[in-house]
Amino acid sequence: MSPYDSGSAAARETLVDPFGRTIDYLRVSVTDRCDLRCVYCMAEHQTFLPKVDLLTIEELDRLCSAFVGLGTRKLRLTGGEPLGRRGFMDLVERLSRHLRSGALDELTLTTNGTQLPRFAADLARHGVRRLNVSLDSLDPAAFRKITRGGDLNQVIAGIEAAQAAGIRVKINTVALKGDNAGDLPAMIQWAHARDLDITLIETMPLGEIEEDRTDQYLSLAGVRAELESFWTLTPLDDRSAGPARYVRVAQTGGKLGFITPLSHTFCESCNRVRVTCTGTLYMCLGQDDQADLRAPMREHADDASLVAAIREALTRKPKGHDFKIERRGAAPAVSRPMSTTGG
Repeated sequence: MSPYDSGSAAARETLVDPFGRTIDYLRVSVTDRCDLRCVYCMAEHQTFLPKVDLLTIEELDRLCSAFVGLGTRKLRLTGGEPLGRRGFMDLVERLSRHLRSGALDELTLTTNGTQLPRFAADLARHGVRRLNVSLDSLDPAAFRKITRGGDLNQVIAGIEAAQAAGIRVKINTVALKGDNAGDLPAMIQWAHARDLDITLIETMPLGEIEEDRTDQYLSLAGVRAELESFWTLTPLDDRSAGPARYVRVAQTGGKLGFITPLSHTFCESCNRVRVTCTGTLYMCLGQDDQADLRAPMREHADDASLVAAIREALTRKPKGHDFKIERRGAAPAVSRPMSTTGG
């Protein structure tokens, strides 16, 4: 057991970056593999990491527990598709001890929903109370195109299974100029009618894909202006641990979020870092600076070197990202795909 599982003074020390922001939100990718191939996320014939390079379930538990000991209050497990990782539910069960002890406020995940019919009940049993489901279209043909072959009905069944298990579901929808721009109001209405919050997200320049992101990019400033031409959007003070800004839609009664890494940056209140499935810590989604956490875990039986590596890395956390989509053919802001970094 890590010493950071305890209630010691060391375990209560928090992480603060050079700009005075308390870092208490960790997103951990457990795999770079996914059963879908969304056009904005990865190449159609993506090359995945050798399984030997991935952190084991035991190492993922150890790493997450070290962060909990350093003040992490919210832990999000991502991918790729996290539910596709062998042993994933064992990891969730292990990490749930931090919920029971009160050291962790929330254990959650982002999923494409395809495997929720199988796993929703177990997730709820281990303390998952909320999760995000990526869903970019309610039109079966458009969904197949965006995901390169996905089955919309499978995802809808997953959402229903999660709700039936008592898990609160938020829909994440990437706004794509050529694929779903005209469908966004209907998606919002659909979600709110089913007591689902929904967040719209601008496409991010991460990794090489077949399409040019200038063809995909849709500014949410324009989307919001269009929605306000026929709906009343009232800003909310609600703030999750993530970057979304929320409004209440008077006509539907539901909550709508906007994540705008390009049209309006959200870095001023950033409280999060990401760790890849290989144990690489990225202090910023839009920057390449990194720290290797796998080596200190594998080289030392205790966590002193791991904790030291985390603390040193946080001294290099930047003020913000440099996402831009300025011209056709421009290279992505960072070369690694979203599926590697963790969604």
